[in-house]
Amino acid sequence: MIQDIFMPALSSTMTEGKIVSWTKSPGDKVEKGETVVVVESDKADMDVESFHEGYLATILVEAGHTAPVGAPIALIAETEAEIQQAKQQPVSSEQSTQPATTTASALAPAPAPTPAVAVETPVLTTTTAQNGNGRIMVSPRARKLAKQLKVDLKTLQGSGSHGRIVGADVEQAAGKVPTPTPVAVQIATAPAIAPTPKASPRGTTVPLNTLQQAVVRNMVASLQVPTYHVAYTIITDALDKLYKQIKSKGVTMTALLAKAVAITLTNHPLLNSSYTESGIVNLGAINIAVAVAMPGGGLITPVLQHADQLDIYSLSRQWKDLVARARTKQLQPEEYNSGTFTISNLGMFGVDSFDAILPPGTGSILAIGASNPQPIASAEGLIGIQRQMKVNITCDHRVIYGAEAAAFLRDLAKLIQTEPHSLTL
Repeated sequence: MIQDIFMPALSSTMTEGKIVSWTKSPGDKVEKGETVVVVESDKADMDVESFHEGYLATILVEAGHTAPVGAPIALIAETEAEIQQAKQQPVSSEQSTQPATTTASALAPAPAPTPAVAVETPVLTTTTAQNGNGRIMVSPRARKLAKQLKVDLKTLQGSGSHGRIVGADVEQAAGKVPTPTPVAVQIATAPAIAPTPKASPRGTTVPLNTLQQAVVRNMVASLQVPTYHVAYTIITDALDKLYKQIKSKGVTMTALLAKAVAITLTNHPLLNSSYTESGIVNLGAINIAVAVAMPGGGLITPVLQHADQLDIYSLSRQWKDLVARARTKQLQPEEYNSGTFTISNLGMFGVDSFDAILPPGTGSILAIGASNPQPIASAEGLIGIQRQMKVNITCDHRVIYGAEAAAFLRDLAKLIQTEPHSLTL
C-alpha cells in the first residue's frame, strides 16, 4: 500500500510550509515515529515524524521549496516492491489539496483546519475491494453521502484516483445529478520553486521568508485594534546598581525588566487581559514575551512563562536558553505564542523612545528605550545627574483605559526606582 505524506499544519495560522531538509532519502526504510522531514513553519523549524512504517518511495517537494498545508510532499511505500510503483503513480489535483486531517496521512503533528470547500480526501477502510489488499478507498464526503442516501459502498466502482469512491459515484448510484468537485491546483507534480530575487530599475526585490510573512500578517491584523500610547520616565540608578552587583551570576537586564513587569502585573491584572467579541479575557498566567530580532529578517517573541513566580536567576537562565534556540529556529510553538504581555526593548541601540505595535491576542506591549544620564533638578532646586529610561506602553482601548495604563507605569517606576532588590527575592 502506498501512503501520501502531506504538508502538516504546525500552527493554527500556518497556510504553507517550507521544506528545510529531508532526513531520509528515496528508498530508505522509515520506522513509525521516526523523523522524516524538517519543516519550517511561521517561526520555527520542526521535526515531523512518520505515522507509518515503510520505505520513502519518492520526494515530491524538494528541500528549499514550499507547499500549501495539506499538499502531498512525498510518498511512502509499504514494501520495497511498491517503490517503483509509487514513483510512477500520478498525483491527482484532488490529492494536491488534501487537508492534513486525512487518516491516510503519513505524518504528524497537528492537523490543518478543514477547508471552506469540500475536497475529496481519501480514507482507507476495511471493506472488500478490488485492489487485492482487502481494502477500498472512500472519501469522507462519499461515505457521508452513502449514509444519507442509503447506498451500499460495496456495490460501487470508484471513479477517483486508484479506484477511490468519490461523492459523484454515490450520487450517481442514488440517481442524483453529481455535484461538481472543486478544481484544485496541482502542487505535488510541480512543486513550488523558491522565488529568486528579481532585478528592476529600482533595485533588487528579495522575497519575504516565512517568518517575515507571519510578521506581516500579525501587523496588518493589529491595525484593526484601537490603540493608544502612554509614556513614562523612570530613574534607573538603583536598578543599574543592582544589575552590576548580580550580573556576574548570569543575570540579564532583560530578565530584570521582565521580572519587574511581571510583579507589577500581579497588581494590575487588567493589563494582562485581552479583548474578544464575547468580552474581556483575563489571561491568568503572567507570561512575558520579549521581542527578539532574527538573523535574516523578522522577529520572534520568546516567552518567559510564569515570570512572576520564578526567581531572577532561573529567569535569566531560561531567557538565555530561549534566545539561543529562537535564533536557530528550535522553539516549540508554546514557547513563542503563549505571551500575555509583551516587552520590546531597543535601548541597547541607543533609542530614546518609540511606539510599539500591539501583538494580536494581547492587551498591552511596553516599549523600552535606553537608560541615559540626564541633568535633574531636585525639589530643593539642586541640579544633579541621574540615569533615566523612557518607556511607552501601547494598549488596546477596548480593554484598558488611559488611567489604568498610567497607574501600571507609576507602580512599575516605583518598583524599579525604590524597590529593585525585591526582584531578587
